Amino acid sequence: MPRALAVLLAAVAAHATAADPPRHTFLATGAETFIADDTGKASWTYPHSSRDGWVLPNGNVLLALSKSKSYPGGAVVEVDRAGKVLFEFKGSQSEVNTVQPLKDGRVLLTEAGPKPRVLEVTRDGKVVADVPLQAQTGDLHMQSRMTRKLAGGTYLVPQLLDRVVREYDAAGKVVWEAKTPHMPFTAIRLPDGNTLVGCTHGNLVVEFDRAGKEVWRLTNDDLPGRPLDDCCGVERLANGNTVVTSYHAGPGKVRLVEVTRDKKVVWTYTDARRSGIHTFQILGPDGRPGATALR
Repeated sequence: MPRALAVLLAAVAAHATAADPPRHTFLATGAETFIADDTGKASWTYPHSSRDGWVLPNGNVLLALSKSKSYPGGAVVEVDRAGKVLFEFKGSQSEVNTVQPLKDGRVLLTEAGPKPRVLEVTRDGKVVADVPLQAQTGDLHMQSRMTRKLAGGTYLVPQLLDRVVREYDAAGKVVWEAKTPHMPFTAIRLPDGNTLVGCTHGNLVVEFDRAGKEVWRLTNDDLPGRPLDDCCGVERLANGNTVVTSYHAGPGKVRLVEVTRDKKVVWTYTDARRSGIHTFQILGPDGRPGATALR
């Protein structure tokens, strides 16, 4: 092959590779719990509705399970890829809506109920932290969602009907809050101190600075086809892009969308499932977690 032609073909190939859209493997929670590979095919399923979840470094899956006959107050379980339950903690109130693995081996969860709270439990089921939340109790289902423990030891809590994201210390004192334009579902503390929030039926995502001032907003007016439909789960990727789930999107509609900071769509996921994606975790190509996203 002539050198000039070889150089041209290499350049074309490099350009095509650079132009290829991203492809993601991810864990999805909701009425259907599954892991999808980067072609969108389910590589793993779990036969229980879930609210929140994480693939752990060892490949096991940590899930907050919806309330059911087996779990009337909801539950947290860790299961292996064969579906064997390795850890279980049953909720004692109305619902368990959050789960987070902590570095010390503990598990964080929230309980919705007459006494809304954040719990930290050990792997032998001992409660080692019990943090009361200042939330409305008229609608237990709409108290809080994706609570996260932050590096400094505080807890970031989206409170739906209260329309506020609050940061609590270990004693349950509010140390920071931001009022939201609609019901907050996900709240993520970013490395620069800002907080990214998905606002459910408002069909929008907002970012606040430490003073509670809105500094970025994503709505359907920014996106072709108006794909946002109940913005529950949100992630900020390491490259600065934001991925959002549309929980109420129907079969064949956009379930997940990835946008750049300037709101350009670079990836979407659709499927024919009847139910939507509640929350999600973007994974590495091998189906294991990586340092690719903040959630």
